[in-house]
Amino acid sequence: MNEIPTHLTAAATSSAPALLLRPWSAEDAPALAGCGQDTELRRRTTFAVDDEADAARWIHDQERGRQSGERFAFAVLEVEVGAGDGKLVGNVALKRAAPGSASAEVGYWTAAGARGRGVAPRALAAVTDWAFAAFGGDGLKRLELLHQVDNTGSCRVAEKAGYDLSAVLPPFPPDYPLKGHLHVLER
Repeated sequence: MNEIPTHLTAAATSSAPALLLRPWSAEDAPALAGCGQDTELRRRTTFAVDDEADAARWIHDQERGRQSGERFAFAVLEVEVGAGDGKLVGNVALKRAAPGSASAEVGYWTAAGARGRGVAPRALAAVTDWAFAAFGGDGLKRLELLHQVDNTGSCRVAEKAGYDLSAVLPPFPPDYPLKGHLHVLER
């Protein structure tokens, strides 16, 4: 199994604090439950967390995915120097990065208050760099990012992180009721 980091980072910018990406922990459940109340997040993703019990189950699922090597999800936190662990602003994940596989998928979401501040592109870039470094020797050559065709914010994030629009995908109800965009980044 490849080396799985305990954390990744993205440097601060002139307008935004640094980001810390780390595995989800049980202590994240209250903040995660708060994110689950965001109707836009629920409309755009399959994320369904209604309360702290749901959040705890979701976090446990992320840990199982990490242990199995099927999914490496990171809590994304904004960190100010000397401010402790930071504020939860999103999630970014590498999915299906099996050793020997030429492609894998990335996904992310941001909390409502963090949208439009460069959080998602920086977190996505950090995971992208790590994925190619960690799995490239095993043959990983391509990362894919999928989103609904009407999600213009995700198009901007993909483009900022270097992912090119590759295809428009047909709907696949019930999970994907609308057409989708496939963005790709080749190593």
